[in-house]
Amino acid sequence: MLTFTIRRLIFAVPTLLFTALIIFLLLELAPGDPMSNVPLTVPDDVKQQMRLALGLGEPMHIRFFKWIVQFFWIEPLNLFDQMFGTTFAEGKLRVISWQSRSPVIDIIAERIPQTLWVVGTAYVVAIAIAIPVGIYSAYRQYSFFDQAGTFITMVGYSVPPFFSGVLVIVVFAVNLGWFPSIYDTTHKVVDWDSFVVQLKQMIMPVMVLALQITSQISRFMRASMLDNLEQDYVRTARAKGMGERTVVMVHVLRNSMIPVVTVIALGIPAIFGGAIITEQVFKVNGIGQLLITAIQANDLPMVQTLTFIFAVLIVLFNLFADVLYGILDPRIRYD
Repeated sequence: MLTFTIRRLIFAVPTLLFTALIIFLLLELAPGDPMSNVPLTVPDDVKQQMRLALGLGEPMHIRFFKWIVQFFWIEPLNLFDQMFGTTFAEGKLRVISWQSRSPVIDIIAERIPQTLWVVGTAYVVAIAIAIPVGIYSAYRQYSFFDQAGTFITMVGYSVPPFFSGVLVIVVFAVNLGWFPSIYDTTHKVVDWDSFVVQLKQMIMPVMVLALQITSQISRFMRASMLDNLEQDYVRTARAKGMGERTVVMVHVLRNSMIPVVTVIALGIPAIFGGAIITEQVFKVNGIGQLLITAIQANDLPMVQTLTFIFAVLIVLFNLFADVLYGILDPRIRYD
């Protein structure tokens, strides 16, 4: 397993480099000019100087090489300096946002806690609900619980977040007045009362995100459990007198989790992209809203970095899913 993990990490390097090249070229060739937001009263010679200051006067391959060096070398060195008080990255050029003139990674680091509060909580809640629901629905197939769960999950998976988000705002914020309709990103948790306020403003965005995630995972869990409950090893275990709880919760569940692991692992980076809509609806000042703002402002360094971070997450969680396969199923051997 260790050899497989190292081999996959080595193969991930050219994959990420190729992905970075594609992202860079697509954004470079996309229509739009970062100087389009500059007032018309600014003279052309000043605009040209601003363009050169942003590095737009250099050839495309030089800009791509600098961006790669900054992302893979200078930014990790800067993170190391912040953690241990060293000065390895001092004086080195970092990836700078064209919109705010600040280092891109620093801006992302400020936004990540807001996204993790909402997205991370939603994913944990969704998994905690989806797996038990999927297991019980499969074990009690065609029961009232199974049919009700099927109906709710189908509705939850079909309704887009921009509709469900507005719906919960109208019901719980406007009509009932239980929760705030706008997420206050400046709020800090310092005591129990501030934690309750934070919890209240998280409930609606977490509800919207968790609804879709729960619907997807529970359907996969149910289908996988139904497939394994009909296998020969289940009938053999029951014929040997093994307890029903042991058969279902140990043998069947372990084998059923193999395809579900893929959905859970690959859903983690995907939900960061999916949170873009939810963050816009509830005004969560997170990564998703940052990406939308950067696209609207033609802030290419910010868009490139955020998109590439999503690509890195997908590659890493693919590897994580493959490693879990070997843990869940002893028949799978990578070495």
